[in-house]
Amino acid sequence: VQLQASGGGLVQAGDSLRLSCAASERTSTTTTMAWFRQAPGKEREFVAANFRNARNYYGDSVKGRFTISRDNAKNMVYLQLNSLKPEDTAIYYCAASTTVILSTIRTLGPYSYWGQGTQVTVSS
Repeated sequence: VQLQASGGGLVQAGDSLRLSCAASERTSTTTTMAWFRQAPGKEREFVAANFRNARNYYGDSVKGRFTISRDNAKNMVYLQLNSLKPEDTAIYYCAASTTVILSTIRTLGPYSYWGQGTQVTVSS
């Protein structure tokens, strides 16, 4: 599966963005789709995941502000970013996994498929 992320941009603090991730083929409903981000000089961190089309999970720093959703019919995954803060500035990556389990959903290892990333920059 190839993943293509898009929708990033330069916004001001408090603004919203919607990121999109297009999959090259139909993803099974048992596939977990996720978003990670990486800020300059920092490690890639977990943002959100839709676990096997059943339940959503979020990183602590984005909970209540970001929402992950997926449209399996269109092979798309979305990340709605609201109330953006300068510390949300990062490259955002979508990822997919057919093997991840709940205890490892926030780690990088189980995700076999990665998009190329889309830059989100939030000015203060």
